[in-house]
Amino acid sequence: MASNKSGGSLLPWLGIAALVILLDQLTKTLILQTFKLNDSLSITAWFNIVRWHNSGAAFSFLHDAAGWQRWLFVGLGTAAAAFIVWMLRGHAGQRLFAWALALILGGALGNVIDRLLHGYVVDFIQVHWRNAYFPSFNVADSAITVGAALLILDELRRVRHAR
Repeated sequence: MASNKSGGSLLPWLGIAALVILLDQLTKTLILQTFKLNDSLSITAWFNIVRWHNSGAAFSFLHDAAGWQRWLFVGLGTAAAAFIVWMLRGHAGQRLFAWALALILGGALGNVIDRLLHGYVVDFIQVHWRNAYFPSFNVADSAITVGAALLILDELRRVRHAR
């Protein structure tokens, strides 16, 4: 196993990212095989499984653009993935930080794969309360969100320890 100057191996973190990608792509494949576009299955009073195609970014940003956004988001996702791998190489021994990066890496690449295969991202998790619906999302989006929260937690811990 290759280690780096921070005392940790890159391989476990790439493995976590690969597991996120695998889970993300498996769930999206199940949705594509089971549901038609815009189908919805109510699971609880606040949770549905849906099939939604997002050609934009977070919260459907640029979803109505002429198609160029697909390649913009593929490029951004690929560049972010390369940067994250570079960061992991230098910080693999910092567990919380590396967990955060690995989750974000897996999520970013999961959505890049969708854009390359389909031209859109498959979303299927829908949370709502009364008549307020949160935008639909997927496993990759969830991993990115948890990773971002872990980055914030890691920075808060770092600032606290610096005092």
